[in-house]
Amino acid sequence: MTRRDMLLAAMVATLWGFNFVVIDWGMAGIPPLFFVAVRFAVVALAAVVVPRPLASWKTVVGVGLFMSLGQFALLYTSIALGLQPGIAALLLQAQVVLTIVVAALALRERPSRMQTIGVLVGTVGLGVVALGRGGDAPALAVVLCLLAALSWAIGNVISRKAGPVAPAKRFGALSLTVWSSLVVPLPALGLSALIEGPDAIAAGIAAFGWRPIVSTLYTAGLCTLVGYAIFNALLARNRSASVVPWVLLAPVVAMASAALLLGQVPNLWETVGGLVLVAGVFIANAPVRRRASRSAAVPAPVSASLPSAPRAGSPSR
Repeated sequence: MTRRDMLLAAMVATLWGFNFVVIDWGMAGIPPLFFVAVRFAVVALAAVVVPRPLASWKTVVGVGLFMSLGQFALLYTSIALGLQPGIAALLLQAQVVLTIVVAALALRERPSRMQTIGVLVGTVGLGVVALGRGGDAPALAVVLCLLAALSWAIGNVISRKAGPVAPAKRFGALSLTVWSSLVVPLPALGLSALIEGPDAIAAGIAAFGWRPIVSTLYTAGLCTLVGYAIFNALLARNRSASVVPWVLLAPVVAMASAALLLGQVPNLWETVGGLVLVAGVFIANAPVRRRASRSAAVPAPVSASLPSAPRAGSPSR
């Protein structure tokens, strides 16, 4: 990754880290699945001005179902069940390992030795923080958050496989982010009606004051439109194993913001674990140096030999 891409990845991780506190703060009295439907309905409005991506509907629907609907329906529900924002941010980072595994199976992207070491170091950091947090998180909430991580990982790989999908250079990966969001609101609303019930939806509408509005604007505007547009663009021009480890910074931001705003002050174990997470990110992105005399003998990365994703100029409607 270039230095510019590294800075962009760090910025996205910061936005997403603070996102957990914003979700918890704005969801009070609002059913989680209904809140997800509202969030992505706001994002989908951008489809009026953002042109359709150069990708098949299979890709658009796949990203929408896994990276958006699956991840956030499960995440919001886990937080509503009592999972603290810092713990949720921590558990969701299981997607780092899951993405690299799924990418290795689906795309034959084998991580380098340094990337593997970085992910292992980052995973150790996650474990240290988890031990420091204790075991009082609700079991069902933990399981749902881990399933959200798996859904995110699958969405990462679908986006990576699609490659560049922008209809115009200035839109970057925003087109895929916006158009895949069209898949989310109706299914999320249907799940809300089925699981949470019409009465809960009506109560949520009545309770939708300024806090849920601010939370929605942050999550839909900064986290989804800005964050995912940048993240998808990074995945399109870099290997999954290079981009995804940067998200390990999100729990550090989440726990720091939770300490400042919610009084959840990190203890020594959490601090040490957070520093280990940061170390893992930089190890995974350390440049690989090869001696010039051997450069000609070094085989190209597996991903470089893969055919590029089809650029459908007229995707099926």
